[in-house]
Parts: sequence; C-alpha cells; structure tokens
Amino acid sequence: MIKVITYGTYDLFHYGHQRLLERAKELGDYLIVGVTADDFDKQRGKINVKQSLMERIESVRATGLADEIIIEEYEGQKIDDIKRMGVDIFTVGSDWVGHFDYLKDYCDVVYLERTEGVSSSDIRSQYRSINLGLIGEGNILKKFYDESKLVNGIDVNAICTDKDNEKKQYENDEILLTNDYEELLNVVDAVFIISHPSQHYSQIKQALENGKHVLCESPIALSEKECVELENLALENDLILMDSIKTAYATAYSRLLLILKGGKIGDIYSIDATCTSLREFDDNSWNSITSWAPTALLPIFQILGVDYKQKTINSLMLDKDSNFDLFTKIDLLYDNAVASIKVANGVKSEGELIISGSNGYAYVPAPWWKTDYFELRYENQEDNKKYFYQLDGEGIRYELVAFAKSIELGINNAYIDFEVSKAICKIMEDFENKDLNVINKY
Repeated sequence: MIKVITYGTYDLFHYGHQRLLERAKELGDYLIVGVTADDFDKQRGKINVKQSLMERIESVRATGLADEIIIEEYEGQKIDDIKRMGVDIFTVGSDWVGHFDYLKDYCDVVYLERTEGVSSSDIRSQYRSINLGLIGEGNILKKFYDESKLVNGIDVNAICTDKDNEKKQYENDEILLTNDYEELLNVVDAVFIISHPSQHYSQIKQALENGKHVLCESPIALSEKECVELENLALENDLILMDSIKTAYATAYSRLLLILKGGKIGDIYSIDATCTSLREFDDNSWNSITSWAPTALLPIFQILGVDYKQKTINSLMLDKDSNFDLFTKIDLLYDNAVASIKVANGVKSEGELIISGSNGYAYVPAPWWKTDYFELRYENQEDNKKYFYQLDGEGIRYELVAFAKSIELGINNAYIDFEVSKAICKIMEDFENKDLNVINKY
C-alpha cells in the first residue's frame, strides 16, 4: 500500500483545494491530509485565516478524499509524521517547488500544479473590509494602527485624538484625522478605544448607540454596573463589544492555559503576577491599577475563576488627595487557592508570573505579559520542560483577527469572557470607592 501525505490550511475550501486533494489521492492508495492548527498558522504569519480549525477539518472530511486527517502543530512535524506513519510520497502545490526538497531523504516528493484562477486569498479579498476607527493616544494606538495593516479584512480609516503631535504620525496617510468623536463614528463600522479609562464608559456607550462594534482597552468601565450596562446594550443591538488585553491572544499564553488545564502541574493553589513600569506621568496618565491590573488579573480569573471569597487592596498613593497609585498589591482568597498581583507605574519589580501546583509550577519570566517562552518546573529537575512560541505584534494582530471574525460571524469570539471583564471592573470600582488600605508617599 502506497501512503501519500499532504498539508494545508484549507481556509475557505474551494475547487482548487478539491482538485489538489484529488490529484494527491491518485498518487497512492492511502491519503493522509494534515490541516494546520490555528496557532501554527499564526507562527507562520498566516493571521488572516477566516475559519476555525474544526471548520477547516470538516471541509476536508466532507470531500471524502482523506483516509486520515491529522493536525499540523509545530515546525518539523512533517519529518516526524513521515517516519512515524510510513509515508511513501509527500505532495504539495507547485508554488512550493524546491521548498520541501529536504524531505527527499525520507520519501518521494511530488509538486502538483495548482488550479489556475482560484485561491483562498482571492476569495478573502472579496470580503468587505471593516472600517475601523481609533480613538485615544499613545504608543498602543500607534501599535494597533501598524498591526492593522497586517490583518486581512480591517482598514483603519479614521483616528480621533486631541494631541497634535499624535496626528503628525499619520498625516501622510489617507485617513480622517479629527478630534471630534462623532465625526469619526460617522465614517466607521467599529472603533478601538485607548483613551483615558475615565472616558471608556461614555465612549463605548456612544459607539454602541450609533451602531458601531467596539474593542476597548481594558478596563472597559470603572464599575461593575457600567460594565453590565454596556454588555447588555451591545447584545440588544447585535453588536460586538470586546475587552482588549493583548496578552490573552499571545500564543505562548494561550498554550500555557491549555497545558495547565490539562493538569500538567496538578491542582493549582497559588498564582502570583507582577506588572510594573517606570513611566513619566501627568494629570492625564493612567494610574497603576488601570494600567496594569487588568493584565495581572487575567491569568488569575481565567484559571481560578472570578468567585473569590475575600479581597484586600493595598496601595501607595502619590499623595493623600490623589487617585494615582504608584504601587498596588491585591490579594485574593479562594476556597482552595490564593492569588496576588503587584502593579506599579512608579515602582519597579521583576515582572514575572508564577503559578504553583501540587505537582510542580509554571514560571513565565519578565515581561510575562508578552512572553514567547515559559517553563514547567518540578521537584525532579530532569522533568522540567521549556516551551517556546513565536510572538508577533505582542498579540495585537491576533486580537484584531478575532475582532474582525466576531463582526463577520455575528458571534463574539473574544478570548476574554464577559465574566472576567466584569470582575476586572469590580476591582476598579472598589479602588475608586476607596475600599482599600492606603499609604501616602508624602
């Protein structure tokens, strides 16, 4: 029996895919089709994939041509699959001629001519792009603008900011530059908000009332009640409201969550997350808790849940009349676990994440919120394992892909559940209401 193997993304399955699989099938008796996993596609830079892994697998299965379907998840897997499965022929489209010649040491390599005049890229290009407006200021705004250029289906066509020096960065581009939020809303389908947290609630509400989808830098509001109100408003109007914490979309972070949920370090009893920076600040600056607490709380709420039994907030304030915390430590007590975060815009500490379990612990080095690497460590150091994943754009482009896909499908595909967003807003509310222990710097 001659075994043939081929690989592909098979996004928006079309006649060209069908013909390629038919010709691959004709090469032997048994056809194995490898469908690339979402994370592997991201590592290869294919961040404009429209369909989920399961949708793409079902498209291949529906052809009836594959005798076996596998998932391609890592670099070098082709050699492993060929050796493990006793493959005789590897085949792929002719646009890859020469690229896979290294596999000739393990099996025959056949490059098949592709069907002319049809491609997934062409089909994707027929999709109507989402006109996205950006409102706010700072480095994150610029990063979102730059990353949007790498995401199929999104075009930034307007930016709203009060800062003239911010506008200068975009004045050579063909986009609307304005300081009038209403003017921006008139020309976009969706908005990304990175303004001061005190403005998030009103700006999100205005956008939703104008029929616009919203991606907002966390926290989306400074109270639990406002958060719930905005979520209900989005649902009532069939709009997407997503909480933006780019860490949630980083490949390494997503993989870490899956590994931990699989019990690799046993039962989890403690989580400690630290996020700090030494930034220049003024009256319009984000304080420490709004800058960093949403990110620091993310792994705690996603792993241990949001039903903590007790909370203690300790803050070092800039002065007794200020709402600006230079440093804040929050301790959370659960039924069977404890957690803590340290966040600061005026105090520096090691920005690491440590998750402790009954069999071992996960260690994510600084800066853990944009890591491409983490370790699982055990009592027997020979069992320790290191994990490496490529991180492009700090997770922003993957977040934009999820946002665009959510709008396209009408289903919120955010990596952050609403219950997590609501719990973050509740922490903000407690801080705003001074439900905390305060130390004043002066």
